[in-house]
Amino acid sequence: MAYVIGIDGGGTKTAVAIASNQGELIEQFHVGAINYNGGDAETIAASFQEMFDRIKACCGSLGDIQQIVIGAAGISNPQVSMRLEQNVRKQGYEGAIWITGDQETALYGAQNAMQGIILIAGTGSICFGVNGSGEKHRSGGFGHLIDDEGSGYSIGRQLLSALVQAEDGRLKHSIIPAMVYEQLGLKTVQEIIGFVYSKETTKKDIAALAPIMTAACEQGDEQALLIAKRSADSLHELLAPVIDKLGLHHSPIAMAGSVLQKSPFVQKALESKLQETYPNTCLMLPIKDAAYGAVLMACKLINER
Repeated sequence: MAYVIGIDGGGTKTAVAIASNQGELIEQFHVGAINYNGGDAETIAASFQEMFDRIKACCGSLGDIQQIVIGAAGISNPQVSMRLEQNVRKQGYEGAIWITGDQETALYGAQNAMQGIILIAGTGSICFGVNGSGEKHRSGGFGHLIDDEGSGYSIGRQLLSALVQAEDGRLKHSIIPAMVYEQLGLKTVQEIIGFVYSKETTKKDIAALAPIMTAACEQGDEQALLIAKRSADSLHELLAPVIDKLGLHHSPIAMAGSVLQKSPFVQKALESKLQETYPNTCLMLPIKDAAYGAVLMACKLINER
């Protein structure tokens, strides 16, 4: 059998889909992150090793793989694509490989076509669209240090900010600090500072705090509700230029990532904002995931050859 491999390299984990060259899904699994803008080379190499051990177990020979497509976060950095390909080649694969932004594979899977809009708010955030003429536009997705507003990382950072503001008296009557202390297993603000600025703390660790916002919102915490609204506003800011530049005022918007899919407070606030500004759009769940979107892209590349 001839195979294709679709890989979705997100901010905190990597989804892998193995399929026939006709797009029939055979196996799916997850390994660690392969994002060079947030991880170290040793950890990424280990993720590729685990990934290809499982691919070899399923496919038998790497020579039977006709195409690999990687949709990865962080490829705005021109060195990332080169390093990702090097990791694949080190595993002994010599065939065709295509590396693109994870927003493209996410869109392909979500809309079952390279057309429409995908809004991603997971560890990071990005919006991407393609119109009927094939024109593309992307907003956001430039990394947690200078961008990623509305993301899990951004929410986690705001929760930590709320904690220190509560400690020094700037913020009153919030349950957020107690919830953060409990999740991290810490007791003092000094320990929080140590956690935040430790070299071992990653953006994944900060983003992992994001569900606290939803839990606090469910209890009516005003600061948590404010963070949810800010996140929705930030995600709306990502959507607006994509909708306007591409003329996609009637396009459904596929939403991906844990912030949008697991926090009804962010989702509802965004829906409300869209009703005011773009009433002919709507949010939708993806038809398929980004790893399968990479499979579809791989099959398309084979057919074009």
